Amino acid sequence: MKKIPFKSPLGILLFIILPLAIILAISGIRLDLTKEKRYTLSENTIKVLESVKKPVTIDVYLEGDFPASFKQLQGETKFMLEEFRKINPKIDFKFIDPIKTKMSQDTLMAMGMQPSVLPDVKDGKVSQIVLFPYAVIKHDKRGISIPLVVQQANISADEQLRKSIENLEYNLISNIKNIAVDKRKKVGILVSQDELSPDEFQGFMHLALENYDAGPIIPKNQTELSLADVPLLKQMSALVIAKPRKAFTDNEKVILDQYIMGGGKTLWMIDAVNAEMDTLMRSQKIMPFPVDINMTDFFFNYGIRINPALVKDVKKFALLKLVTGEVSGNPQFTSLPWPYYPLGIAEDNNPVTKNINPVKFEFPTSIDTLGGRKNIKTKVLFESSERTLLKQVPNYVDLKEISSVDSLGQMEKPSTPKIYAVALEGKFNSAYASRIERKSYPGFKNQSPENKMIVIADGDVGRNKVVKGEPLPLGVDLMTNEQFGNEQFLRNALDYLLDDSNLMELRNRNIEERLLDRQRINEEKSNWQWFNLLLPLVIIGILGSLFFWLRKKKFG
Repeated sequence: MKKIPFKSPLGILLFIILPLAIILAISGIRLDLTKEKRYTLSENTIKVLESVKKPVTIDVYLEGDFPASFKQLQGETKFMLEEFRKINPKIDFKFIDPIKTKMSQDTLMAMGMQPSVLPDVKDGKVSQIVLFPYAVIKHDKRGISIPLVVQQANISADEQLRKSIENLEYNLISNIKNIAVDKRKKVGILVSQDELSPDEFQGFMHLALENYDAGPIIPKNQTELSLADVPLLKQMSALVIAKPRKAFTDNEKVILDQYIMGGGKTLWMIDAVNAEMDTLMRSQKIMPFPVDINMTDFFFNYGIRINPALVKDVKKFALLKLVTGEVSGNPQFTSLPWPYYPLGIAEDNNPVTKNINPVKFEFPTSIDTLGGRKNIKTKVLFESSERTLLKQVPNYVDLKEISSVDSLGQMEKPSTPKIYAVALEGKFNSAYASRIERKSYPGFKNQSPENKMIVIADGDVGRNKVVKGEPLPLGVDLMTNEQFGNEQFLRNALDYLLDDSNLMELRNRNIEERLLDRQRINEEKSNWQWFNLLLPLVIIGILGSLFFWLRKKKFG
């Protein structure tokens, strides 16, 4: 018998490639050859999985008869969970077909799942497929439902699927981390400065309580923060200040400064101008005026300044629904552009703003980034378009401006894009390091450890509407029936501030699309079907003829 040379192509196949393939198949090891490392878990994900001590069960409602796009999402989810289970066997999962198991839609919706209704065309007949693309994570008598499909409007189905797959690892591991953690972080809501009322802030509280222990910070003296409140503040991992309308005292600023120096994260939603839509709708005309909360020097220390001038974006704006006529006694409504409600649309890959719906701002002002602050990195989260106007105040805002969106009014001037929200990272220096106020605070610190802060130049970004005494979900506009991304933005903002595992970076994962040309598929479908049918027959015929010829040559 003739020996096969080791270095020959057949030898390499038999002695190297084939044994390696068998070893990999038996061991379960997979090689990720994709450019973007699509099938490789991040180191931070692995650390979180290894830290899970008690069993976690994941029920995925992606089983059954549904379109190929959801089959792809199903496959990606199954692969991801298999990788999770390899790292930590305490992570278990199962796929459930809610139709086959006869689960009612009411039961599924009570678990926090909203149905996706898709058209299905077979044999010329159109029917509907109802899906619940969710996963339910259970741990130690607790459970949470998470959507597997990105909730983003005005994008194609293919793009929505791609973004859902990009977000899959973060979506799963961040929720596993939140539900499996033994001690949840605390978020304090400051209520000493005439901030938003409980009804107006209920939507934010709901999203905060999903992953954190959130509650109000009420000064012990019932008037302002004092040293007596410091022990409670030290228990808070983050502090939220939403639309303060009362000026901070110098003593309160020192306490907040030292809270930040101690590593506390802060989320600021600041109105530098008083302008309320409810008043405008009643009177048709209002006179906005600056609001001084005595924090200019405080923010200046971090390299930012909030300007008391209203931003009008005449390119990216929300709609305002107004009565524009009447037919037989019935009012006729029309949705018209309102430049004082600009939209924050993410145009980069910042993990806080990526893959969310446009964020609605109401009468925002702008933020100047002054730069030159040592050890501080400033990242712009949202800014206006290049077609922006500034209205200095005090000045009139009139509903009639809705009919002349792109025209200049009194005391208005064209401007460059203006910043609505920024994130600050780094080691912050105290604003009182060289001031006499430092002596009033025991254990004064000059510098913070690595810290984060988000500042938004709009106090209403976190306010939900209240209709007839009932709070609406955050980001919902009942008049225009639109869902804005305010809830997604603020949830991401909290996660960013409190993310000690750096999982937020997973939201920046990009998966390159390698889609087939659908038009070419339709045009060449028959040709390829015949090709696939005849090619094996031709190959068999050629091999048979070759075998017959060799046999005849050798033995004939």
